[in-house]
Amino acid sequence: MNLALDARQRAMLAEMGVRLFEPPASLATAGDTTLPPAVRDESRTAPAARVVSGATMAAPKPVAANSRAAGIEAMDWDALALAVAGCRACQLCAGRRNTVFGVGDRQADWLIVGEAPGENEDLQGEPFVGQAGKLLDNMLKALGLDREHNVYIANVLKCRPPGNRNPQPQEVAQCEPFLRRQVELLQPRIIVALGRFAVQSLLGSDEPIGKLRGRAHEYLGVPVVVSYHPAYLLRNLPDKAKAWADLCFAQSLVRAQG
Repeated sequence: MNLALDARQRAMLAEMGVRLFEPPASLATAGDTTLPPAVRDESRTAPAARVVSGATMAAPKPVAANSRAAGIEAMDWDALALAVAGCRACQLCAGRRNTVFGVGDRQADWLIVGEAPGENEDLQGEPFVGQAGKLLDNMLKALGLDREHNVYIANVLKCRPPGNRNPQPQEVAQCEPFLRRQVELLQPRIIVALGRFAVQSLLGSDEPIGKLRGRAHEYLGVPVVVSYHPAYLLRNLPDKAKAWADLCFAQSLVRAQG
């Protein structure tokens, strides 16, 4: 992807850990000296809490973190995809083959959110492939949907955790602004959260999926329906009927919007 970026945008991406790959001639002039002093200073550790006149003053929030989120909030689809592809904000970047940005219709009513890429997703750079992806595709097809028409599919994490381990809180925190911006750009009519970590990221709830199913929740003003991850369903076949009921419930919420 080739985007024309001004100095402010380059500084913003550099702060977020995004490395820009350009011809050698451009690289010769892209040193740290091109960044404004304020941006270079934001990478320093925030000061600890201090005591002033006997009262404890809380340490300010890291400026870099605030600027990173603000920068992501201003991105369009192409800039967001570029930022994800070059992100090095956590250790997951070291072991990935591909980032998994998302796939589907960028004007879709339906947003499907999974947890994290697995081995197949990491190889292909696309969410929900392999047997779990086939199951999801078949369930969507039964509703008259597919990942190319009126459906967008994304994950909470954009990089695969080593050995498909569970996502760590700091990894979810680094990826959350990306998913949030995807929701803002897409403006879906329904979000279906598949799996425990998708539910926790969107709803901030530690309740079991079984207790959250069957009712509408909300994320950024969009109705959210909770269901089981397709990989779980492959190991627990009787719960397929529950997952189908969840999708039918989601469809009813979309239809009720007119």
